[in-house]
Amino acid sequence: MYRRILIANRGEIALRVIMACREMGIETVAVHSEADSDSLHVRFADQSVCLGPAPSAKSYLNVQAVIAAAEITAADAIHPGYGYLAENDHFVEVCDAVGVAFIGPSAEVMRLMGDKVAARRVAQEAGVPVLPGSEGALESLDDALALVREMGFPVIMKAAAGGGGRGIRVINTEEGLSRSFDTARNEARAAFGVPDVYIEKYLTNPRHIEFQVFGDRHGNYVHYGERECSVQRRHQKLLEEAPSAIMSPELREAMGEASVALCKRVGYVGAGTIEYLLDEDGSFYFMEMNTRIQVEHPVTEMVTGRDLIKLQMTTVAGEPIPDPDRVLHPRGHAIECRINAEDPDTFAPSPGRITTFHPPGGPGVRVDTAMHADAFVPPHYDSMIAKLIVHGADRAEAIARMERALDMFVIEGIKTSIPLQKKILADPDFRAGRISTRFMDRFLTQS
Repeated sequence: MYRRILIANRGEIALRVIMACREMGIETVAVHSEADSDSLHVRFADQSVCLGPAPSAKSYLNVQAVIAAAEITAADAIHPGYGYLAENDHFVEVCDAVGVAFIGPSAEVMRLMGDKVAARRVAQEAGVPVLPGSEGALESLDDALALVREMGFPVIMKAAAGGGGRGIRVINTEEGLSRSFDTARNEARAAFGVPDVYIEKYLTNPRHIEFQVFGDRHGNYVHYGERECSVQRRHQKLLEEAPSAIMSPELREAMGEASVALCKRVGYVGAGTIEYLLDEDGSFYFMEMNTRIQVEHPVTEMVTGRDLIKLQMTTVAGEPIPDPDRVLHPRGHAIECRINAEDPDTFAPSPGRITTFHPPGGPGVRVDTAMHADAFVPPHYDSMIAKLIVHGADRAEAIARMERALDMFVIEGIKTSIPLQKKILADPDFRAGRISTRFMDRFLTQS
């Protein structure tokens, strides 16, 4: 096991990794920008290093600065958290070159699964269902038009190197495709450095289901069940659950087996997530793989009792997955609400100083955050400032517990998404489990 881990991230996930390391007796190094010098992850780490100015490109995304910090602190491993360098295969190669362990999969596997076209092909080879679509990156508009004339509309165009909901557009007509093709390629090049785009059949009312997977260096591959991630705005998740209200034991087994098969196919090591679209007829289709820990990992921890951050570190370090043949059935129900520093009506960011911060407590309530009273929310980073997670005996109790916890979560000085989360929980369709990726479109129209 590692002796000293540098956490190449900030905020709640950096603090979450520090907590796991403390319990495991591992020393920690926090890196931070000038804007985060007073952050809690800096305070609670054993050592800290300033990477540079506030902008991410000059601090958290500065590979040379992160590696230098690892070298001067004699860190033997780097945990990337999520976002930033977590899925940067070049960064993994640099870590390998300087002899610092990267807590994640190999650069080769990351590169393979980060290329959406290649990942789709590998999924097919593993026997995982995929949506009808282009077999590779589209070379020309004529190729795209020929494909959609065969498939029919609507279709969805995606950047092959995209992620996080970026580089996606839904197309309903040939005119729309002709108008969007070159623009989409230019946007993909600007955002991801690669102009490649591909097309898949667009499902009009699917659910977004993801499976938590793990692999180790001993040939063991497991899944720890699903998370429901359908409540999202512009492909950005707002609320997650485990298990899904729509899931049957048979469907969970089929999707879980597909997820494990894909992990075996690529020899995956560490924590990963396989994302699917689940159609109204019960058919499921591979969407992508995230080769890192997810923001929403706590709901899986709540229903399985497994510490996924610790398991991520031990499997990458070479230890076997405990009880790999044991099937973990979800215990109760967990919900996570992402608390963002933003206007709940306009979604405009709301940076500034927090004057009052009173997180809720009580049975079955967990708050993952690096915020506190008098903390400053800088304008330079993602707006999520906390994750509120609850666990109940069933979905009804989890919803009631989340409503109570949101009512008792006091944050003043900035605007937050708490009022929006309350409205979502009160929605009759949400309470009945009638949700899909189109839920927020309908919800915001009626609100």
